[in-house]
Amino acid sequence: MNILIVEDDQIISDALALILKEGGYNSFRASDINSALNEMKYSNADGVILDLNLPDGDGTRLVRLIRKIYNPVPILVVSGNSSVDQRINALGAGADGYLTKPFNKHELLAHLGAIMRRTHGHASSIINVGNLEIDLNKHFAAINDVPVSLTHKEYQILHLLSVRKGAILNKDIFLSHLYGGIDEPESKIIDVFICKLRKKLERSGLKDAQIQTIWGQGYVLRSTNNNNRPAESDINELNLDEQENQLEYDLSNFTN
Repeated sequence: MNILIVEDDQIISDALALILKEGGYNSFRASDINSALNEMKYSNADGVILDLNLPDGDGTRLVRLIRKIYNPVPILVVSGNSSVDQRINALGAGADGYLTKPFNKHELLAHLGAIMRRTHGHASSIINVGNLEIDLNKHFAAINDVPVSLTHKEYQILHLLSVRKGAILNKDIFLSHLYGGIDEPESKIIDVFICKLRKKLERSGLKDAQIQTIWGQGYVLRSTNNNNRPAESDINELNLDEQENQLEYDLSNFTN
């Protein structure tokens, strides 16, 4: 997922970017309110981390503007101001969380993960679909309590599908989630990742859940049952094994 960092202190901004990378997030940056609004307009942000003391104004103004234009993007304020009044103002403006500097990186990731889960309707860090369990905090998936061996990008895809369970996600969303706009490969690579992920889940005994192809739109993770018939869109699904053999990519560059 892509997180916008709004921070004018370069050292803190660098530290936040490093922490997010360790937590499996992509990040891009802005140093003031105007540049942040520009990034929000032209970039696909899944969340925002921002300071309140910005060169061109109070960060609570940015929170209000984001809420007005981009609601409900999750917003975590990270500020050196620990006063109760400041917390109340920021949360009242629409921030989802407030963390004071200096901060522990694990605490920051926990705060961010929690508000992003709540935004998508998940109170718990564990999401269950059929007999599949995805632990968003520990970054692993299990079927019948047995861990499924996934590459980093396969897990990222499953993470996105599970957080947005029931929603149809197109290939551009997956590419943005995996690469954050940096050196993105062709969209066909998503078909390959999905194909490999499906096979691993099926071999591990996946039941009552399915990654479905919605023809011409994208992919969706849904709960199913043994009586469900394949959707018409799934009957028209591409033969991904043949497509995979035709790709000219060196997949070793993308699957880890």
